[in-house]
Amino acid sequence: MLEVLTGSGLAASAGLNAYIPLLLMGVLARYTDLMELPSGWQWLGNGWVLLILAVLLAVEMVADKVPVVDHVNDVVQTVVRPTAGGLAFGAGSSSETVTVSDPDTFFSSHQWVPVIVGVLLALGVHLLKSAARPVINATTAGFGAPVASTAEDATSAVMSVVAILLPVLVLVFLLGFVAFLFWFLRRRRSRRRERQAARAAGFRV
Repeated sequence: MLEVLTGSGLAASAGLNAYIPLLLMGVLARYTDLMELPSGWQWLGNGWVLLILAVLLAVEMVADKVPVVDHVNDVVQTVVRPTAGGLAFGAGSSSETVTVSDPDTFFSSHQWVPVIVGVLLALGVHLLKSAARPVINATTAGFGAPVASTAEDATSAVMSVVAILLPVLVLVFLLGFVAFLFWFLRRRRSRRRERQAARAAGFRV
C-alpha cells in the first residue's frame, strides 16, 4: 500500500510540475540515504540528468507564471507531465525509501502497470490544472497566473516530499484533489447555465 501511495503522490505532483518530483528523487538518491532507486531507474541520479532537470524546471517555473505563455506551456506539457508522472510512479513505487523497505513485493511481475497508472494520474491532474488556469487568468485579468503557479509549484514540492517521507499523508492530498475537482466542475456548470440564461434574456429583449 505504501508503494502505491508513494507512486501516486509523485505522479500527482508531476501533473502540477513535471520536473519537481523527478529532480527531488534524483537528488535524494544521489546525495542522501533517504531513497535508493532500483537498478532500472539509477539514471535519475546521474549528474547530467539532474542538471538538465534543473534547467527545465527553471524554464517551466518562469513560463508558467506569464499569462498567455502559461497556456502555450500547458499545451506542450500535455505530453511532458503525464510522461513524467509515469516515470515518477514507476521509479517511486519501485524504490526503497525510509518508509518502503521491500518494494519488489508489490509490482514484481507487471513493471509496466505503475508507469501506466502514473501517466493517467498525472494526466488527470494536468487537465484540471490546464482547465482552471484560463478561468483564473480571465477573472483576475492575468494577475492570478503567478500566484496560482507559485501555489502549484509549492504543492508539487510538498507532495513529493510527503510521498517519499510520509506517504500516508498522500491520501489527504488526493482527497483534496477529488474535492477540488467536484467543486470546479460544479462551478463550471453553474457559470455555463448563467451565461445561457443571460443570452436567452438578451434574445428576449
